[in-house]
Amino acid sequence: MTWFLGLGVAGIVLLVLSLVFDGFLEGVLDGIGLGDGLLDGLLSLPVVAGFLSMFGFAGAIALGSTGWGTVGAVAVGVPAGCLTGWLAYRLGRALMDDRSGAAPRGDDVVGAAGSVVTAIPADGYGEVLLRLAGQPVKLAARSPVPVARGAEVWVEAALSQTAVAVRPVEH
Repeated sequence: MTWFLGLGVAGIVLLVLSLVFDGFLEGVLDGIGLGDGLLDGLLSLPVVAGFLSMFGFAGAIALGSTGWGTVGAVAVGVPAGCLTGWLAYRLGRALMDDRSGAAPRGDDVVGAAGSVVTAIPADGYGEVLLRLAGQPVKLAARSPVPVARGAEVWVEAALSQTAVAVRPVEH
């Protein structure tokens, strides 16, 4: 029973390490040429840790509570470990495929209103403060006409990830 408990504890330690070294095992497999999407996350640290923990603890429970012996404990531990590993894999996939919290992209600022925080000369850059997804974002800004500090502007185009083209709002 000590071996099974040791495997269960080793699985928990591996799970803690997977929080610290996220993606490490996938990187090792890719480094030696075994990754390349071959198993697509089936050998990730959380999956291996889930399998190992459940195999060990289920085997220890089966060994301690029945008279089946080591073979019976393995027969109970392997399916329990496989089920736990599969659930860890599915949970990981569900979290990775979640697109509800997608980060805003450069084109998402087009049409946004903001205010000038550093005056924009006609031939150079100034700075504007925009609200993007409810968060304040300060970006470099360019305008065909000079715009004074504090003026309200509309974003016409995203020039890069950190720069926009604006035009003053006329009241």
